[in-house]
Amino acid sequence: MTLYIDGDAFPNLLKPIVLRAVQKRRIPTVIVANKRISIGDSPQIRLELVEAGADRADDRIVECARPGDLVITADIPLADRLVSRGIEALDHRGTLYTRENVKQLLAMRNLMEEIRNAGEMTGGPKPFGPKDAHAFANAFNAFLSRKN
Repeated sequence: MTLYIDGDAFPNLLKPIVLRAVQKRRIPTVIVANKRISIGDSPQIRLELVEAGADRADDRIVECARPGDLVITADIPLADRLVSRGIEALDHRGTLYTRENVKQLLAMRNLMEEIRNAGEMTGGPKPFGPKDAHAFANAFNAFLSRKN
């Protein structure tokens, strides 16, 4: 298994959680981003920089990830692309994207985007906090335990 991290907007609260797991389990990890980011030093982690541009990092992740890998992303359209190829994805708040939920999440995201584009103020997602990091840690550890 390779762990891919969509580096765009990866929450700082998750960095030590992921780093500990990567080091403990020696998980090959690739951070894909269009700017330098770090979750910490480990020989298992490498940064792959892509050109700036819409979906460049997403396209690279889809190109590289294979069934059996895990992708950490909050990008629902990316998760939909991955799940349709049999690749598992986990969001920053601990939701594992599945064939059963990703289409519904994508439809809700698209609806909210249409509402915002029509000028309606929707408030956006709630701020990311410690409870979200805890939910992520639980889901991430559960996923890794299933893989062993």
